[in-house]
Amino acid sequence: MTESLDESLGADLTAMEKAGTLKSFRHITGPMNPEVTMAEKSGRVLVLSSNNYLGLADHPEVVAAGKKALDEYGAGTSSVRFICGTFSIHDEIEKALARLSRTHAALTYVSCWTANTGLIPAVAGEQDALVSDALNHASLIDGCRASKAKRLVYRHSDMDDLEDKLEQAGGARRIFLVTDGVFSMEGDIAKLPDIVTLARRYKASVILDDSHGVGVMGKRGRGVCEHHGVEGNIAIVTGTLGKALGGAAGGYVAGSQTLVNYLSQMSRPQLFSNALPATVAASAKKAIEILEREPARIERLHALTRKMRDGLKQRGFKPLEGDSAIVPIIVGDTAFAIRMSKELLAEGIFITGFGYPVVPEGTARLRIQMCATLTDAQIEFALATFEKVGRKLGVI
Repeated sequence: MTESLDESLGADLTAMEKAGTLKSFRHITGPMNPEVTMAEKSGRVLVLSSNNYLGLADHPEVVAAGKKALDEYGAGTSSVRFICGTFSIHDEIEKALARLSRTHAALTYVSCWTANTGLIPAVAGEQDALVSDALNHASLIDGCRASKAKRLVYRHSDMDDLEDKLEQAGGARRIFLVTDGVFSMEGDIAKLPDIVTLARRYKASVILDDSHGVGVMGKRGRGVCEHHGVEGNIAIVTGTLGKALGGAAGGYVAGSQTLVNYLSQMSRPQLFSNALPATVAASAKKAIEILEREPARIERLHALTRKMRDGLKQRGFKPLEGDSAIVPIIVGDTAFAIRMSKELLAEGIFITGFGYPVVPEGTARLRIQMCATLTDAQIEFALATFEKVGRKLGVI
C-alpha cells in the first residue's frame, strides 16, 4: 500500500518537475538578515522575499531575550496551556500585544494559522454567518470552512458586493466580516473605513488578520487600523509574531477580555496544543518594545519601499500599486516565475516565484518584501539586477 502511494505521489512530483512548477527549497546557513549565506550559492545573497520587515529577526536584544527565557523557563511548555503550560511570560507578551493592538486583551497561539483556525470555528456556529473577502489568506479560508456557519464570499475589496453579502447574511445570530489587513499576494490594503461603516450598518463584527500590517503600516507600526485611523473600531484582530515582530513563530488574537476568556474555554488549539514556547514569547515581547521606541524603523521601511517601487517603474517594470511593504511583479506563468527567481539567485538575489495554487493560474509573480535595514547600496544593486534579468528574459 505504501509503495503504491509513493508511486502515485512521485508521479505527481515528476509532472510538476517537467512542467517547471516544482518548488525549490533554499537552505540558509546563518541568521535571517538582508544578506545571508546559502548552501546553494557561494558568497552572500541579498534577501528580498523575507517577512523580516523591521530587521529584528537577528537583532541582538531580541536574540538575548530569547536566550534569557531559555535559561529561565526551559525549552518548552510540555503541555497544553490550561493543564500546565501557562508561564508568566505568556501574560507579559499578551499584555504587550493588547497594548499594540489597542484592545483590552490578547491570547497567543503557536502560529497565526492556528489563531485563525482556532478563532473562527469557536465563535461562529450554525446560527451564524461569515462574510469573507475572496483573496483572504488561506488560514482565514480554512477557518471559515471549519466553521458550521453560513459562508458568503465577496469579490475582493468590492464594497457593493460586500454589502450585498451582508444583506444575505441578515437574520443570523452573529455576523462576522472577515478580511486581511494587507493582502499578502497583492500587497494592497483592506478598505477598513468602508468596512467599519458597513459592519456597523449590518451589526457585524469585523475579524481582521493584520499579519502583514503590524510593524509595517501606520506611523508607529500598529498596523492597518492605525494607517486608516480606525483603531478601536475592529472587534477582533489576529496577527503573527513570525514576521515584523522578530520573525520566530507564534500568533495571537486580540479583542475584548470576554472574547479571550471564551477562546480560552472553547478554541480547540488552546485546549489541545502546547502553549507558545517561552523563548518565542520573550523574543517577540522585546521586538514590540523596539518597535515602540524606534518609530524611525517604520519611516525607513516606508521610504525604502517607495524607492524600490519607483525604481522598478523607471526601469520598465509594472509592480502592483499599494502602500504596504509588499511589491509584487506579475509575470503570468508559474514556470516562468520560478525560472526568473532562479536567474535572480544566480545574480545574488533570493526572491521566490509564486504561482498556482498559491495564486490563480496566469497571475504568477515575484513578490518583493522590503526590510527596514536594507542599505541604499543594496537597493541600487537590487534594481540593477532586476533590470539585467528582466531584459535577459524579455520582461522589460
